Amino acid sequence: MSGPRRDPDMIRAYVRTGGRSSPSRDDLDLTSPVRAADRPLQGLDAESVRVMRLCSGPLSVAEIAAYLDLPPTVALIVVSALLDTGHLDTPVRVAPDAPDLALVKDVLDGLRALL
Repeated sequence: MSGPRRDPDMIRAYVRTGGRSSPSRDDLDLTSPVRAADRPLQGLDAESVRVMRLCSGPLSVAEIAAYLDLPPTVALIVVSALLDTGHLDTPVRVAPDAPDLALVKDVLDGLRALL
């Protein structure tokens, strides 16, 4: 009796990520929006090309993982690498001098109390 059969289409995560085991960015999570920059696709691996072709408009990393049937950690690693090379960019950037969210909430609560 032989062991369990493997799916021939199954590709191991380390192959999809080029051997990387973690994203190179700490500020990237599954809700981070990204979109393709106007860069050539030559020299990119297959997973990176798939991500680039999908990201004509802004998509979250979770959406990329779902559309391409990738594990979320693999999507994070591939997207992180594409951000590092400039093939992807983040469409929404929060200004560094933006007010603290807790402060905004306190002001809103105070205004509601006046009404």
